[in-house]
Amino acid sequence: MSLHYHWSVQTLLNLSIAFDAIRQNKLKSLLTSLGIIFGVSSVIAMLAIGSGARQEILDQMSLLGVNNIIIKPVIEQKEGPVTEESETTSRKPGENQKKYSEGLTLEDAETIKEYIPYVEFVSPEIVLETTIIRSGYRRSGKLVGVNNNYFETTDFKLLNGTLFSEEHLENSVPVCVIGYDISVRFFPGENPIGKQIKCGNHWLTVIGVLKERRMADQSFEHLGLRNTNLDIYVPVKTVLLRYLDRARVTRQDILRASRQGEVTKGTNYNQIDRLVVRVSDSGYISTTAEIIARMLERRHFEVVDYEVIVPEQLLEQEQQTKRIFNIVLGAIASISLIVGGIGIMNIMLASVMERIKEIGVRQALGATRLDIMLQFLLEAITISLSGGIIGIFFGIFLSFLIERMTGISTIVSSVSIIVSFVVSITVGLVFGSYPANQAARRDPIESLRYE
Repeated sequence: MSLHYHWSVQTLLNLSIAFDAIRQNKLKSLLTSLGIIFGVSSVIAMLAIGSGARQEILDQMSLLGVNNIIIKPVIEQKEGPVTEESETTSRKPGENQKKYSEGLTLEDAETIKEYIPYVEFVSPEIVLETTIIRSGYRRSGKLVGVNNNYFETTDFKLLNGTLFSEEHLENSVPVCVIGYDISVRFFPGENPIGKQIKCGNHWLTVIGVLKERRMADQSFEHLGLRNTNLDIYVPVKTVLLRYLDRARVTRQDILRASRQGEVTKGTNYNQIDRLVVRVSDSGYISTTAEIIARMLERRHFEVVDYEVIVPEQLLEQEQQTKRIFNIVLGAIASISLIVGGIGIMNIMLASVMERIKEIGVRQALGATRLDIMLQFLLEAITISLSGGIIGIFFGIFLSFLIERMTGISTIVSSVSIIVSFVVSITVGLVFGSYPANQAARRDPIESLRYE
């Protein structure tokens, strides 16, 4: 018990001596701790940026849903060498003939829903550029043909009104659900429900308004998403009947092709711009995607004019990218901490040389090597720990400042704070050990003679 008490008293005495040394050399101690301050703040800020970026990716993926399979058309696919001879040489009937596909159609969506198990629903999407007009105000915008499943896959919420009824969807009724910004710009100060808005050559009756959804423009573009606040949504069959059905060949198409001499290559002949397939169980995502790809291959006569995308795979790739990003940022911040630790070691070595006579006096008064070592080691740890605490607050402030000034999302986690706190103590312990050991090993007689 007395030994433990003696050890505690000696430790407190050495800690008091360390504090006195720091107070007597405030400027030098502050400059010594700057490396730790900036190192710790860099660790917290960089990890906050990495965590914010990861969370933003998760939020983006939630818009698509991890149980969704996305099917997009590919406008043109070519394989193998093409020579002038192969284009002009006559072929025998059925030999090397280019296979025909009518592209991605609404019938594909209905077939997937009907014949593939574990598919909850299929959400088709047609996007057309259009001109929106009302009360003398005009602007370009997008007309989006969808069904009610679309709003579920994108997690849209209604602010006012209703979604499409079965009659609207089946009978191609000219109604629409508008984005929040459309309601603000075209219906300022009034309720748009029941009123009409002109899209292209047709007037549409507004039956619903979506809640506002705000994200950075980069976030919308990252996964091919639009600023949905400026979109007008109509039933998909209304778009095909009243606006455009790319799968249907019209008299105008024939006349245009005859004037041009041939059908323009690369023309989008797909009836549907995107299909989103919701799978009931995420465990069947990969298998269902493979079955869908095989079904579409048969339906499109082995013409691969589509691509099947699994968001879960995108999520894994993005998470891997973010992990690498965090490792790189952590490595950069660690270099800052190492530089700060080297600074502490250099200053402490210089402090030992300046205080050789003081070391000799303490040894002459009965201080052991352990006491001398603890004195300088506690001094290094105190400087490092105080720098770490200041660095933690500075790192949190820096993360907040980055988010406010750049719009980059940052998340300061408790793990990063704990890690930074532990690292600051470790840096002081590791880089303070050598100077402390050098001080403890000095001969007391030579120390007293030192001038």
